Amino acid sequence: MIEVIRQQLTRDMTQEEKLNRAREIFQLTALKIIHDKEYFKNLSFTGGTALRVLFDLKRFSEDLDFSLVNNKGYDFGRMVAGLLKEYELYGLKVEANPKDDKNVHSVFLKFPSVLKEIGLSALKDQKLAIKLEIDSNPPKGGQITSTLVNKVYMFNIVHFDLPSLFATKLHACFFRKYAKGRDFYDLVWYLGKKITPNFILLNNAIKQTQGYDAAIDEKNLKSFLLGRISKVDFSALKKDVERFLEDKSELKLLDLGLIESSIETIYSV
Repeated sequence: MIEVIRQQLTRDMTQEEKLNRAREIFQLTALKIIHDKEYFKNLSFTGGTALRVLFDLKRFSEDLDFSLVNNKGYDFGRMVAGLLKEYELYGLKVEANPKDDKNVHSVFLKFPSVLKEIGLSALKDQKLAIKLEIDSNPPKGGQITSTLVNKVYMFNIVHFDLPSLFATKLHACFFRKYAKGRDFYDLVWYLGKKITPNFILLNNAIKQTQGYDAAIDEKNLKSFLLGRISKVDFSALKKDVERFLEDKSELKLLDLGLIESSIETIYSV
């Protein structure tokens, strides 16, 4: 697998891009293992990494996010053990410390010595890491589909459809404790696609985390978005997302006036 990674890295890439692309290969390998081990019978792929893998979003990501959509036979510890075993078959050492004591089950998969082997670090002990998170109690209403992917490997991914992914992204943008630039970059992508969110999932997510019924629908979506977006500090968000962008000039898209204008045009009723 080390040779596969080397083949993906070219001399004209910056160190930052090489690191992002190396991490992405480990993410794709995790997704292939999840497919091969049939863990997708329990899980649905969500989040920004899903947009990149499935729809060619032009930003890299650190996390693989999933929703638990079928708890029959689900065992997080066994799943992590399966991932570790398969990575070892690829010739990789991997460290993990899974946590399933909260609603979100998570694990950092850390790969020692890989960065040195592919020439991205002079330090043998520096580790490349990817994070997996599974929401074990997701809000109801997500619509599930699947897509065949051919990126480094060929495999099938079970995931939320675009309206459902958009609903989860809106919830992340406006109801996280800490705003993330990568979420708002994704929001701009959704606006460019003129996607309408899954309102059932969006309202259920808000009710689950905030404790009230927001009653968002096609008629009031625009006012909801404009009211929320006006409170966002985009100068701070740009710093968060810059290192993940393939094209740094796209930082200009994180502009309040531009986003407000797009919302006005796309969701005029």
